[in-house]
Amino acid sequence: MAKILLTEDDEAVRGFVGRALRIDGHDIVEAIDGEDGFDKLQEHEGQFDLLLTDIKMPFMDGIELSRLAAATYPDLKILMMTGFADQRERADGLEKIVIDVVPKPFALKEIRTAVHEALSVDTSEDLKKSA
Repeated sequence: MAKILLTEDDEAVRGFVGRALRIDGHDIVEAIDGEDGFDKLQEHEGQFDLLLTDIKMPFMDGIELSRLAAATYPDLKILMMTGFADQRERADGLEKIVIDVVPKPFALKEIRTAVHEALSVDTSEDLKKSA
């Protein structure tokens, strides 16, 4: 299956999502905030199929992480999640690099479906159309 970098500062959410995606057979690397996520991206030389990141995190938020990740690894698919409506609005303008923003709270099936759909997107065509 896919190799996914899961960046989420809430340990309970990170554990829940990580377990759900491992059940689907994905290889999950977890990061506790945006800085840790970017460090892990560099450690693995961007060799991820998907970056799944929370938007609101300490130190470096998911928006900054997504911008850095897209600039450094332009073929990386990015899916964001947030429990804050104002944070979702902050993600506006990122359509060229972010596939979708999943609202929290979500059910196990919802996040699994969102990840499956994000992995199925042909970024060379679908996201570039927004450019």
